[in-house]
Amino acid sequence: MRIMFLNHRPRDPKDDEYHRRVQTLLAGYASPGTQVDLCYPDDYPGAGIARIMAGQGVNTDLAYLMGANALVRKTVWAEANGYEAVIQSNNFEPGVETARLTVRIPVIGLARATVHAAAVLADRIGVTVPFQGFEVNTRRLLQTYGLLNHVTAIRPLGLDAVPKGEEVAAMRPRIFERAVEVMRGLIRDTGAECIVPLGGAIIPYIVSPTDLERELGVPVLNSKVIGIRFAEMCVQFGMSHSPRTYPVTRLKDEDLTTTANG
Repeated sequence: MRIMFLNHRPRDPKDDEYHRRVQTLLAGYASPGTQVDLCYPDDYPGAGIARIMAGQGVNTDLAYLMGANALVRKTVWAEANGYEAVIQSNNFEPGVETARLTVRIPVIGLARATVHAAAVLADRIGVTVPFQGFEVNTRRLLQTYGLLNHVTAIRPLGLDAVPKGEEVAAMRPRIFERAVEVMRGLIRDTGAECIVPLGGAIIPYIVSPTDLERELGVPVLNSKVIGIRFAEMCVQFGMSHSPRTYPVTRLKDEDLTTTANG
């Protein structure tokens, strides 16, 4: 079984450490016989907006929305090249709904899958996001999917940026302490019985949900594990999104670059 785990941004040629670390982590989440490949969209006009936003300290889903077309193109490529499912790595699901209109293989969004799993395990779900400002797009996303009523609150960890390279090991203890503090607050103040940490670049890529769960005494879900194992189930049992919900337009890569008059 081949599953594409699609990063939301083009690959940074200067950051091989990230690719090696995350690829190893994802492979460890898969069942024996499943090949999970960390892949990236091709570079696209507007991809640099993420860097500009970071420089201004702005945290919205603008950069994610700008990349939706590139993510759809990579999803079409994935189906044409033998992948049996695509998981969008970003928990805020840019391009997932659009991509489902172009392929018949399962396209999995991690926020939707993880909050549904949490609702099976508990009645009251607390959600964390890495940065101040991400509460807004998270609330809108969960409201769109009819999941917001399961959520007691959405709280940011209040981080400044995602650490890279050698910063990761140095920052891990501090991020862990901050995550425990925020999640304890969700349990204490809102009665959360299960925690869903969104923002996978932090949890689980840097801080382990298992370690957090041990500290907190309530389930802390790993969105990457849930996405991979749900994708495996879909492939194994021939499940995919409904053609009535997502009627597919069959496209080739060149179709996605045509202009209105071309």
